[in-house]
Amino acid sequence: MKEYKTGEIRNFALLGHASAGKTMLSEAILVNAGIINRIGSIANGSTFSDYTDEEKKRQISIQTSLLNCDWKGKKLNFIDTPGYLDFISESLGAIRATDASLIVIHSEISVQIGTDTAWNYSTRVNKSKMFAVNALDKEHANFDKVLNDIFTNFSVQPVPLTFPVNQGIGFNQIVDVINMQILTYKTDGSGQFETAPVSGALKDKAQEYYDKLVDHIAESDEELTIKFLEEGTLSAEEIKSNLHSAFAKKTLIPLFSVAAEQNIGIQPMLDFIAEYGNSPYDRAPVKAKDLVEEEVSIDANTPDPVVFVFKTLNESHVGEMLLVRVFSGELISGTDLINTTSNITERVTQLFSINGKNRSAVNKLVCGDIGAIVKLKNTHTGDTLSLPKKALTLAPIVFPMPNIHAALSLKAKGEEEKMAVGLAQIHSEDPSFHYVVDPELHQTVISCQGDLHMEVVAEKIRQRYKVDFDLIEPKVPFRETIKGKGEAKYRHKKQSGGAGQFAEVWMRIEPKQRGEGVEFTQSLVGQNVDRAFVPSVEKGVQAACREGILAGYRIVDVKIDFYDGKMHPVDSKDIAFQIAGKEAFKESFLAAKPCLLEPIYLVTITTPESCMGAVMGDLSSRRGKIQGMEAEGSNQVLKAMVPAMELYRYASALRSLTGGRGIHTESFSHYEEMPKELEAKVIAKSKEQKAAPQA
Repeated sequence: MKEYKTGEIRNFALLGHASAGKTMLSEAILVNAGIINRIGSIANGSTFSDYTDEEKKRQISIQTSLLNCDWKGKKLNFIDTPGYLDFISESLGAIRATDASLIVIHSEISVQIGTDTAWNYSTRVNKSKMFAVNALDKEHANFDKVLNDIFTNFSVQPVPLTFPVNQGIGFNQIVDVINMQILTYKTDGSGQFETAPVSGALKDKAQEYYDKLVDHIAESDEELTIKFLEEGTLSAEEIKSNLHSAFAKKTLIPLFSVAAEQNIGIQPMLDFIAEYGNSPYDRAPVKAKDLVEEEVSIDANTPDPVVFVFKTLNESHVGEMLLVRVFSGELISGTDLINTTSNITERVTQLFSINGKNRSAVNKLVCGDIGAIVKLKNTHTGDTLSLPKKALTLAPIVFPMPNIHAALSLKAKGEEEKMAVGLAQIHSEDPSFHYVVDPELHQTVISCQGDLHMEVVAEKIRQRYKVDFDLIEPKVPFRETIKGKGEAKYRHKKQSGGAGQFAEVWMRIEPKQRGEGVEFTQSLVGQNVDRAFVPSVEKGVQAACREGILAGYRIVDVKIDFYDGKMHPVDSKDIAFQIAGKEAFKESFLAAKPCLLEPIYLVTITTPESCMGAVMGDLSSRRGKIQGMEAEGSNQVLKAMVPAMELYRYASALRSLTGGRGIHTESFSHYEEMPKELEAKVIAKSKEQKAAPQA
């Protein structure tokens, strides 16, 4: 295998909305580079990058696929990512690992939510960006609309370096703006083409785009700007010699016209990436923290190895495999590195270059390269590996919080341990998947990025760990509290032979402000009750608060005052005062206008403006309260407070309302009192569940 130097590496991620054609574009790249003989088919499950059984069955990309090829002496590492936002963690890992983003847009459906997401995340981490307008061979292809939508959504004007001549059915010609040539492709999918000078109206259009290219290049350098203003243009040599700099400085966003399935327009795009694209040397310094938590910067010239794990794969014949990017130094087989996240030393014994499902063993990965490590037991996604004596930690990837939740209901007893192992393993592979064992609600709740993500995770658990279960609606963690004051006097007396039990507790309670919690106080005077029994009464009260009184939910925001009582010199003991304290609290609680509180979530929804009416109507039916809205490109961002009990499977409902173009995030905000009619239903249901086992 050829060894490449750092300056000969080009890393880019294929990003975009679902069905934009990223996988087919990766197929076309591999065909042109001679890695595969023909473009595969998603329908037939024969694509090079979508190789897992789950991807073949669903006919979509589910996980990132690391691919590479040689083009004009450069090593192109490119990552095919899923377009469905359910798998956004895959795209975020790919963006972190690469030096540029190639955002693919389908020429018929144009800019969508997935396009916005790819753009926004790439912009947030200051990546150079390119566009590929794909599927220009389709009947309703509309190149100009895509250009206009890019400007409307992102307020930028990309420069078409190739544009279509005859988009639509029969598409086979593009214009190469830099070389002022028209490329006519054969219709056999070979990617072969003939060139001719561009002329007539096409030349005028090409000149218009060329002039825009000159403008963007002139903006990238002060001396070029001065020369451009003085002379009105730049020479062809100046254009080509400064293309790389303009792209690296992000003053130029190139756009390419392609039809991946027909293998049209791929070579000019690859030529640009190889000749003018970013190498690891062009990446801005990355911030890291040293042993004393001080911030330092590293780049491709930093000598010591710093390696970041951006993806964990678990494959049956290999085991756990870590996809890594070498940010500085060299990663050499046999090196001992410390995982600065877990502070555990790991020996790197096996390194691989990855191309889809194919692995080639290598002795080292140079700075800037992307590859894989196997047989590391304590390292996972988001971890950093570096030298023990010069330990540096890169910031982990920040994944969005999950927005869809379900509880696991095991079909067979005794499989809890297998389930726990499976959940922990999958979370280590995919940190955007969360789970929590809730002792209060007695449920294990899993949280995912969407319905599809949840289906894939559930199937993975069933297949890999042989555990069968149902996904059910999670219980809502309601809370109980009071709105008024109450008091009670409770006497506990038990005499059944031998030592008896006696305790009497006088108690007052009153509400506290929301979020202040439970406060237990005592204001005993005199000698009616020994102060040694105060902790016993508090234990009883805390037990009642945990168990709940109205409907079995935890009690919050109550102040309790144990102000008097009685005791017996022989029969009073700890357990007696625990029982008396608990019962006195229950009686005073029921006398103090008890009520249920429900959790309220702040929901942020991004949707096309045309869907706003349907979305707002649906929110109203869910008791949502609109907090505000603002425009974001062609979309609207809506914020609302919505009760948790109304959010079950909301992600699915939103996508249905918006034709798959709406997304949302949700975060806990506060608790507030429930409407009385709903409170009555919750209490009645709780009583039914308590009575059910006795029936």
